[in-house]
Amino acid sequence: MSATAAGIVFIVSLVVALAVAYKPLGDYMHRVYTTPRHLAVERGVYRLIGVRPDSDQRWSAYARAVLAFSVVSILVVYAMQRLQDKLFLSLGLPAVTDHIAWNTAISFVTNTNWQAYSGESTMGHLVQMAALAVQNFTSAAVGMAVAIALVRGFARRRADTIGNFWVDLVRGTVRILLPIAFVGALILVAGGLVQNFAAPHDVVTLAGGHQAITGGPVASQEVIKELGTNGGGFYNTNSAHPFENATSWTNWLEIFLMLLIPFALPRTFGRMVGQNRQGYAILAVMGTIALASVALTNVFELSGGGTVPHAIGAAMEGKDVRFGVANSATFGAATTLTSTGAVDSFHDSYTPFGGMMTMFNMMLGEVAPGGTGSGLYGMLVLAVITVFVAGLMVGRTPEYLGKKIGAREMKLASLYFLVTPVLVLIGTAVAMGNSAGLAAMLNHGPHGFSEILYAFTSASNNNGSAFGGVTVNTPWYDVALGLCMVFGRFLPIVFVLGLAGSLARQAPVPASAGTLPTHRPQFVGMVVGVTIVLVALTFLPALALGPLAEGLS
Repeated sequence: MSATAAGIVFIVSLVVALAVAYKPLGDYMHRVYTTPRHLAVERGVYRLIGVRPDSDQRWSAYARAVLAFSVVSILVVYAMQRLQDKLFLSLGLPAVTDHIAWNTAISFVTNTNWQAYSGESTMGHLVQMAALAVQNFTSAAVGMAVAIALVRGFARRRADTIGNFWVDLVRGTVRILLPIAFVGALILVAGGLVQNFAAPHDVVTLAGGHQAITGGPVASQEVIKELGTNGGGFYNTNSAHPFENATSWTNWLEIFLMLLIPFALPRTFGRMVGQNRQGYAILAVMGTIALASVALTNVFELSGGGTVPHAIGAAMEGKDVRFGVANSATFGAATTLTSTGAVDSFHDSYTPFGGMMTMFNMMLGEVAPGGTGSGLYGMLVLAVITVFVAGLMVGRTPEYLGKKIGAREMKLASLYFLVTPVLVLIGTAVAMGNSAGLAAMLNHGPHGFSEILYAFTSASNNNGSAFGGVTVNTPWYDVALGLCMVFGRFLPIVFVLGLAGSLARQAPVPASAGTLPTHRPQFVGMVVGVTIVLVALTFLPALALGPLAEGLS
């Protein structure tokens, strides 16, 4: 079988598996977030933190709870890193420096998991497990909670509340993320990943006298980083390391876990608003963009330009021979279409147009299917913008799911969309205009510009993957990228929750002959078009200075 054919089989099998999981997982998540029953362990958590689980919150209280939980999480993760040398299971590693601890704490709490350090030589087991891996769960649960709050805004009528953040957080963690992660970790261990408390480079003697290098609690962290669309890796080489990604089928499983929850959430959305076909429409938008991106990334990598790629039939630089070009390109597309940020190949070594696709995926806002929760609420914001554009065309007040999209709703949706482009473009410009930013560049010209653009795109969109080639473990980059992660995560969340509150207060608008059907292929095509046009108008000049200039030169 040729590499191209094998790559197609790999992609088709993923699509089939996701299609099989779509309905049962989506329906299960609908039950999780709508049932009035609390599990015993959940009631214990509510008593411990002093929460009344049956009391719903207004959008402002919901937002304050999200921010308060996140601030406390940042402080705890920061403190554990700074005190690492005094904690057990530190493996004798020193305390993490202040600027790296700041960057890492923000990175993991914002679901970015950008790493400006080598994991195995910087963090001990306790920090890896009790600080970073915990945030792999809770930061993903926060994103899911915000998405569900927005869906309630569409579903509720004349309501002042959008749910209880603490209930949504606990249920998402206990009932969804933990069970899937437990099963996934067992499968990955069976596939060759390690799960123990040995130091990352200890050598042990196995039966028969063979020696092996041990690892640490890698499997559990690996599965939740993919499931929660987090990018942090136990090892510096991330999912290219055999202890994090052992074989071609574990590579397939990790991609599947990245896409599983984001692609199932549209079903949950459809069930909660009482129209499954609306969920299918959102799924169709996500799937159309995702398949186009995966296909283009594979084409650019399999037909890479240059003497060496042409001689061997593909661009193999920066890719593991265990996975090959096609599967590596699919992983690269999947990790940037979601907010995962894990890598099994090095995007800095991709062809110019292949590298551009990984950037473009993030510039889309990571909505196809996007991060765990954040992909759904990002796509729903784009749907709101689309119905507004359609309303302008026909001279009608736009409506979506029986809710009028007025001035307040459009202001919130517009602010949501503008946050990350502002952070990306201003951050890149500042980095290119000062000595601290330029000194960290390995390459110059269009490729060097692409490295900086990628870093700020990844941080601002809470992706976490790195293009490579930039020395980002410096105080300037740790602070600058940390600020992009904070604003890129929490400003959109506040705007989304404000939108949810505004929609929940509205009375339903009866559908009429002039109402735009939002479940048909016409609307799916409109959302895809609006998404791509908005991104092209915003980022095309920057892309022209980087990967486009390099690819056309």
